Amino acid sequence: MSRIYLIRHARPAAVWGGGEDDPGLDEVGQGQALAAADWLAALNPLQRPSAVASSPLRRCRQTAQPFADAIGASVEVEPAVGEIPTPAALPAAARGPWLRHAFRGAWSDIEGDIDYEIWRRAVAGAVAARSGFAIFSHFVAINAVVSLLTADARVVVFRPDHASITVLETSGSGLRLVSLGAEGATGVL
Repeated sequence: MSRIYLIRHARPAAVWGGGEDDPGLDEVGQGQALAAADWLAALNPLQRPSAVASSPLRRCRQTAQPFADAIGASVEVEPAVGEIPTPAALPAAARGPWLRHAFRGAWSDIEGDIDYEIWRRAVAGAVAARSGFAIFSHFVAINAVVSLLTADARVVVFRPDHASITVLETSGSGLRLVSLGAEGATGVL
């Protein structure tokens, strides 16, 4: 069995719907990224990730970089662990209300121009394919994986805090949830 660590990005300089499309980390977030890197680096060498993947968004890449530096790795950008796609016709200003509505229901109930059940399975597949990785991602993408592993149809199964670390295992034929990351208050809901 090999471990995979799924890390929510640290606190960004701006919240979603706050006017900036791709914010980096604020000062607190930078500290959270360093703390996550220290936690991962301190793992038993047999369980420590040896590779790093990240959502394309800056807040995830900046959260990933301290750990990548600590192990002498580069950050592999993986679009499949990025943010949930917004319906194409939805104006940017309507993303917040659309997400809030989606978060209250099940994956099969999300309105949009893609099949969100297929999207969440693609996220889980991308994660499962990265045995031995630390993967830096988002609130919704982490919930996509956890909801599948716990057979829970809800979009929000738990509330991963900024820089929280969810631990998974893979035998090469599937994923198993070992432990959820820390939960916390979040600006997402």
